Amino acid sequence: MARLRVSSTVVVIFITIQTGLLLFMYARHSSFLPHSEEKPSQVHILILSSWRSGSSFVGQLFSQHPDVFYLMEPAWHVWVTMYQNSAKVLHMAVRDLVRSVFLCDMSVFDAYMPWKRNLSDLFQWAVSRALCSAPACDSFQRMDITNEMACKTLCGKYPFSKVEEACKTYSHVVIKEVRFFDLKVLYPLFTDPSLNLKIIHLVRDPRAVVKSREQSVKALARDNGIVLNTNGTKVEDSKYLVMQEICRSHVQIYETATQKPPNFLKNRYLMIRFEDLVRDPLSEISEMYKFADLSLTPRLESWIYNITHGQGPGKKKEAFKITSRDAVNVSQAWRNVLSFQKIKKIQEVCRGAINMLGYQLVDSEKEQKDLSLDLVLPRRRNQFTWSSFSTKN
Repeated sequence: MARLRVSSTVVVIFITIQTGLLLFMYARHSSFLPHSEEKPSQVHILILSSWRSGSSFVGQLFSQHPDVFYLMEPAWHVWVTMYQNSAKVLHMAVRDLVRSVFLCDMSVFDAYMPWKRNLSDLFQWAVSRALCSAPACDSFQRMDITNEMACKTLCGKYPFSKVEEACKTYSHVVIKEVRFFDLKVLYPLFTDPSLNLKIIHLVRDPRAVVKSREQSVKALARDNGIVLNTNGTKVEDSKYLVMQEICRSHVQIYETATQKPPNFLKNRYLMIRFEDLVRDPLSEISEMYKFADLSLTPRLESWIYNITHGQGPGKKKEAFKITSRDAVNVSQAWRNVLSFQKIKKIQEVCRGAINMLGYQLVDSEKEQKDLSLDLVLPRRRNQFTWSSFSTKN
């Protein structure tokens, strides 16, 4: 299929105009916030994370829910089209695309995709249960737990217009994104009266993230270049410069949301550690669902148990797939795989994030290999809150 090629300059001009209008709305709305204003009928959840942090798994926890319309990383299309720019420059374009998707306005993809398109032209479309079931596709029902491969076989040729049609029939719209590095970029969305936005901030031990990234070096090379602003050159992260930026962003997002945040963030930010999630999945998932105003169904509960109690760690070819694994062992695999020299370097570049997010540094290879030594510290609720304002106004 021939793809429409749109120059990055034209896209930037278009996005700049769109962003100007959004910022104008933000300025007007933030100057006076009427207390009687009704919330939109839909709930909008942004799963904010970084590559190889378990975000695809968390995305599936929402995608398989019958009340959720879910998209995985729609901003991939922005980065692929405008890959010669930096992540910071692309923040506004990514934010504006996310806003449009939350509002079920899929015309935003016109700038990044061919005019004539099917469901299969959307990045990772088949991991969305909503796009594998009615009204997007007639092969599955809403209550079904869908399978990516079966969905690809049966639903890929449906027209792209089905995305918008399906989106409008759900009470919750959930987007998983790894392309935001600054929470303040999202402020206009929090104050947008047409949105009811909540953030789930998923973090993971940076040492485990590096181990997982090493399974996906080539797949991450272009994104690395955008993060490091290499003007379109693909790069590997052998010096952990990308990891340094990722760790900085987690610290920035967490501090912004919990240390004297603006009033509009009240009860709209939740931080989840991947390690807590895999150790006690039903408890953590129940907390996320409660935050998102969703209920855990018996069918979902059974699926969650099966997906977190598989056999062994994930294989390299499964790096971007959701398969049944022993999730606790997966979360600890870095301790047996990475050399202590690598771990020391990661701890140097990510020390602030490791400390702030509640992980224990290791000072020797002996500590690293001693699996009886728990490196995931208990939640210190007296030191910081995991759901903003959960213990104070």
